[in-house]
Amino acid sequence: MSVSRVLLIDDEEDLRLSTAQALELAGLDVVTIDNADHVFELIGYSFDGVIVSDIRMPGIDGMSLLQKVRELDAEIPVILVTGHGDVQLAVSAMRNGAYDFIEKPFSIQYLAGIIKRAMDRRSLVLENRRLRAVAGKRDDLETRLPGRTQVMVDLRYRIRAIGAADADTLIIGDTGAGKEVVARALHDVSARADRPFVAINCAALPQHLIESELFGHEAGAFPGALRARYGKFEHARGGTILLDEIGSMPPDMQGKLLRVLQERTITRLGSNETVELDVRFIATSKTDLAHEALAGRFRQDLLYRLNVATIHVPSLAQRQSDIPLLFLHLVREAAARYGRDDMEVPSSIISSLAMREWPGNVRELRNEADRFVLGLDGRSGEGPQSDPLAGHGLSAKVAEFEKGIIARTIASHKGNLKAVYETLGISRKTLYEKMQKYALTKHAPIDEDTTSP
Repeated sequence: MSVSRVLLIDDEEDLRLSTAQALELAGLDVVTIDNADHVFELIGYSFDGVIVSDIRMPGIDGMSLLQKVRELDAEIPVILVTGHGDVQLAVSAMRNGAYDFIEKPFSIQYLAGIIKRAMDRRSLVLENRRLRAVAGKRDDLETRLPGRTQVMVDLRYRIRAIGAADADTLIIGDTGAGKEVVARALHDVSARADRPFVAINCAALPQHLIESELFGHEAGAFPGALRARYGKFEHARGGTILLDEIGSMPPDMQGKLLRVLQERTITRLGSNETVELDVRFIATSKTDLAHEALAGRFRQDLLYRLNVATIHVPSLAQRQSDIPLLFLHLVREAAARYGRDDMEVPSSIISSLAMREWPGNVRELRNEADRFVLGLDGRSGEGPQSDPLAGHGLSAKVAEFEKGIIARTIASHKGNLKAVYETLGISRKTLYEKMQKYALTKHAPIDEDTTSP
């Protein structure tokens, strides 16, 4: 079982080290970090610790860190450390979900007390999740990857089976389908859950520094290398490495990665000594790497090494009936993230969402949920959209007549929307907009009183 940890983040080295030393004397296990970018390599849905972060930092500041942590798991305690002039900012952070804040200068005893209470709360959250899973209720995977369709049931089953096996895994799925969520889930259900999870975006690695970024280097290995540095592979020892969009990796690096996968060792630039590498590799791709290998754009031998196990993440088009449930789940998440009360979603909006195409998949649907919660989706006022057929004037009668024609055409074609918009001589987009306007679904029964000309 892992020991509860305190992740202490501060860019001021002297303050960071002195605070860590004092907290360790108070009986706490502390990991110090000088940059919030590295936090997400150390936390996940099963993280059993607490984050303590300064608000004012270069790069990802404390407020941005809070938001990103809440997106990963809203119940990870985040304690913010503020300067005298940041108290109003800290109060705002509390409204946005921070566990607590402490103003500089502070006593270590006071901070340690807050941390221990936060740890107790986190332990209770994790124990409740475990008990719900044992009792046959929704577990972590169902919370992170909700859905009742068979493809989602099968996906969760494969994650549980493959996660425990500790095998290198290839995850295939469309853009925005949730490949990184699946990768994190694989890590969290494995025996490596309390070790680092290091995500590497292969498409964003700088060409001239790619070897140094992955393998590390010794001092003097190249101009500007003033001191030795761990690479991302070495930093992840004992944990999991996610190679996001592996198909974007340059061909020469594919060969070097193949050697790492075969031998489980690396050699830093400028060194002749090998370093043992105890890691699990997970790779993602939005393209079929088998086709890429046949076309000569990806090494076939590397593909064989990576896909010991393969997981296909379904697109929203493959689980269309999950869209209403998923949207409601994302609205709840967004409301918590933005500090809003729970919101009712009108049935007309739910119906229209299920009929739309979502090329951006879950990512696009999440953006739609955010816009709904923030009131940026075109709704007027705070309540549900007004009834487009309200009133008795000419425009209302025309709208009623139009609704009836569309409803009858949908019924006559048994919900085949392609046949409907072709019969009516309108575009697919126009049909979907009118169905949303009149709260029609392709399965909706026809009200004879409103569909007669």
